[in-house]
Amino acid sequence: MAQLTDDCFAFGGPLLTVEEAAALVAARVPVLAGTETVSLMQADGRIAATDVVAGLDLPPFDNSAVDGYAVRFADLAPGAETVLPVRGRLPAGAVPEGAALAGTAARIFTGAPMPPGADTVFMQEDVRRAGDAVALPAGLKAGANRRLAGEDVARGSVVIPAGRRLTPPDLALAAATGHAGLAVRRRLRVAVFSTGDELAEPGAALRPGAIHDSNRVLLVALLRRLGAEVSDLGILRDDPALLPERLRAAAAGHDLILTSGGVSTGEEDHVKAAVEAAGRLVFWRLAIKPGRPVAMGLIGDTAFVGLPGNPVAVYVTLLFVVRPLLARLGGATLDPPPSQPARAAFRYRKKAGRREYVRVSLRRGADGVVEAVKFPRDGAGVLSSLTGSDGLAELPEAVTGVEEGEWVEVYRHPLLW
Repeated sequence: MAQLTDDCFAFGGPLLTVEEAAALVAARVPVLAGTETVSLMQADGRIAATDVVAGLDLPPFDNSAVDGYAVRFADLAPGAETVLPVRGRLPAGAVPEGAALAGTAARIFTGAPMPPGADTVFMQEDVRRAGDAVALPAGLKAGANRRLAGEDVARGSVVIPAGRRLTPPDLALAAATGHAGLAVRRRLRVAVFSTGDELAEPGAALRPGAIHDSNRVLLVALLRRLGAEVSDLGILRDDPALLPERLRAAAAGHDLILTSGGVSTGEEDHVKAAVEAAGRLVFWRLAIKPGRPVAMGLIGDTAFVGLPGNPVAVYVTLLFVVRPLLARLGGATLDPPPSQPARAAFRYRKKAGRREYVRVSLRRGADGVVEAVKFPRDGAGVLSSLTGSDGLAELPEAVTGVEEGEWVEVYRHPLLW
């Protein structure tokens, strides 16, 4: 993290766009060192540290795609039914023995190796069995119902690229191509605080003026879903003398410190000043709504991100700002988030120069087209707008408004990309 030292985007300059913040992170943040090998049963959600190469063809041999009868296409009568004697029986796992005899059919089952010389398989539903012979209808193409060795994956090919977040299908493919374990990046260690004298632990009795700390619960859950090891360090009180020391202590043993609240311009917002006292502020304020006050910096060699205090702003900035940082630190490939177009069923006005994320629900219009319906309340503190909507409609910086019938891009909840 020592490269992340340019503070030219600190709070004296213009607001950064989301892309500018991501580019700054990509240019200045190194991938953290450290890999380990884990079993396939432990690898779901981890980041592949190296390319995974197929150790064998998939399938490893020519085999039948159906239950039926394997034959040589050359033995079939053109344009007419063919009757062949049945010789041999091949269930899955069997090994064909000897040379194929011309003019015969072999009883074969799905996944069984093709007998020598056979190149075509008739489905059992399409034939007539009569004693030791089988009647085969005309019209089947050469090679039908046969799976060729390597037609899925060729030996030596890259089946999983380095940097990919592993999914259950990835693990199945690794297993099928000869792997029992995979080299993965070590998990990122993230320390999470909430800040504010008004906060109480979830479930605690509330004194007058206090609220329960929901942001920390949201952050810890999302970070764990994104593959991080999370240390829940509780609530930081609004003590400007104590905050720098708490940040320095949190930096030890963690790759990232993540806080919510205290990064705006109020007299009781002390986190930004604490970061400057304990380390270095890199940027502050993004052209994004909800979520403009976002502070990024360094505490020693540990990255720091201070998110806004309102829960919807925390949600949006974690997914669109912190997620690229996590990907960079963890050596993961950051794919564009999946979205879907929807027809706006609302009118909305916004300022140019900032990106806004509007909470919407999706429905089918009378003509069958997917429509986006705006949540009735806008505030960044309206936590029920996340549970009461299907996703976020993105309105780019150049857009100044949306009219009914126009198209918007919607990112669905949960945004687990």
